[in-house]
Amino acid sequence: MIARALRWLMLLQVLGMLAIAWQLQQAGLPWPLAVLLALAALLAARALIVARNVWHSRRAEAGQVMAPLSPRQAAALFGCELRGNLWTSSWGMLRPRLAVPQHVDGALLPVLLVHGYVCNRGFWTSLSGALASAGVLHDALDLEPPGASIDDLAPQVARAVEALCARSGSQRVAVVAHSMGGLVARACLARHAEARIAHVITLGTPHHGTVLANLGVGTNARQMSRPGGQCSAWLAQLAASETPARRAMLTSIWSRHDNIVAPQASAELPGARNIVFDGIGHVALAFDARVQQAVLSEITIVSKVARPDISRAALPA
Repeated sequence: MIARALRWLMLLQVLGMLAIAWQLQQAGLPWPLAVLLALAALLAARALIVARNVWHSRRAEAGQVMAPLSPRQAAALFGCELRGNLWTSSWGMLRPRLAVPQHVDGALLPVLLVHGYVCNRGFWTSLSGALASAGVLHDALDLEPPGASIDDLAPQVARAVEALCARSGSQRVAVVAHSMGGLVARACLARHAEARIAHVITLGTPHHGTVLANLGVGTNARQMSRPGGQCSAWLAQLAASETPARRAMLTSIWSRHDNIVAPQASAELPGARNIVFDGIGHVALAFDARVQQAVLSEITIVSKVARPDISRAALPA
């Protein structure tokens, strides 16, 4: 569904760019220059969207967590976040594919990848490549429909976990989830698949909500929102249902400069293992080499604990 919608959106953007180029050409500019300027206008519009999110996130942060960045660091963060947005929405999610490991390390847990709000499995292109290179058997799913309640999305994760267990021969799997996907994974862990999920690693998940969700649409956006500056009733209920033992099954990887989770400390989850980075944007968390290494390290640690449940033989690719 998301891929189809993005294809239509891409078509509209291309048509809009060509219309701008035609108008510039009619004004006397050479056609190649008109096309370049129209493309620059499109990129500027996409950059403004990212800049708006950065502005909203800084307002919500109010100096509590966000460490100051040098102009160079700020420019690098913005560039990486813009590039990640352009890649996922203009290519990755249009043709969602996962990398296939050439050799599967049977000592490592299989991994299920769970995307975030208004995304699909194509979001995971970069991390999938890193997992494949490390010999991690993995799969992903598309959460549908995009605006559904998180409670309705959680059973989809449970079914995907069961399918990955059947495919791999492992009794349990690890889950890596981005943004809203982390909340879906927590809901799944609490209500559907605790026996099958060894650990959940979240990337940039608004565990206590985000003010930018106040601008979103759909039931899941309302569940992630922060009405009156406080987490939603749904988030409070989810937190109240979790025991210390279940919180210990979670790792939250987040950035003090997240441009979607705001305030940024909303991604910090008490009772879980928290790994914090600086200078990384929300989408870029899934692309950053440091974060990918942290994810692989967590998978290795969890796999050692769960090793009795894993066949020592190489798992099927």
